[in-house]
Amino acid sequence: MMKIISAVCLSIVFLPSFVFAFDFTGLKPIAPDGVFSTFSTESLPKRSIAVDLSAERSNHPKFNRFGLTGAFGLTDSIELSFVVPYITRYENSIEGAEDMSLGFKHRFYEEGKYGPSLAYMAHVSFNNGADQFSTQGRLGVGFIASKRVGPFKGHVNLKFEKPLGDALKNEVTLSAGIDLSAANNFNLLGELIVMKRQNSKEFDYYESRLGYRIRTTDYLFTTVGVGLNLKRTRPEYKFMVSVTVTSPHHRKEIKRIYEEE
Repeated sequence: MMKIISAVCLSIVFLPSFVFAFDFTGLKPIAPDGVFSTFSTESLPKRSIAVDLSAERSNHPKFNRFGLTGAFGLTDSIELSFVVPYITRYENSIEGAEDMSLGFKHRFYEEGKYGPSLAYMAHVSFNNGADQFSTQGRLGVGFIASKRVGPFKGHVNLKFEKPLGDALKNEVTLSAGIDLSAANNFNLLGELIVMKRQNSKEFDYYESRLGYRIRTTDYLFTTVGVGLNLKRTRPEYKFMVSVTVTSPHHRKEIKRIYEEE
């Protein structure tokens, strides 16, 4: 009983700090397309599905986050997806759901000899999360560019999100990810994130992420990574792991347009 009373008191007194203390999940890419949070223009083939289970542990603020992500290939260039995240042991005392997100991604321009493939995305986050972990819903759009050079695949994302909570500002995220095919079933991953969060008027969050992805079978992927806050003087890091299962399918390579010399 005392734990419950303490949790309620903490949520009332420190609610603003909870809301701003961590990056909200939003839509996430699903392996093997994209990096950790940076999307690729590639998508699931038509009528294919994928399910991802993820876990994250942050040391500051202290919390665990678990997520269920699903995706469906509506066409070969349009992908529908959803994310259901849940927070436990926030500062060892608070837990609850984050807002669920639902959206889509559409690749509208294929990769050329020199230029990248292009896509856009849009999503809505519902106001279903616990008070401490909710922005009262969000609306978001994003733009994606991807390019393959030899064993490297690079991606750049620019995302805008509008929280529906009255006291929150718009969020802007710029991220870049790289995927290196180091072996037949093994990829090295790197990502850089720059963010203007809901409580700031300027870009105030910088994070780098490194990790790898293993393809156990053609339809099973395991991704492991670590993230480091680059702006803080004291170490702030997070550990991430996810397991993705996709339905059997024949992946179609993104068409590359080569103009005649």
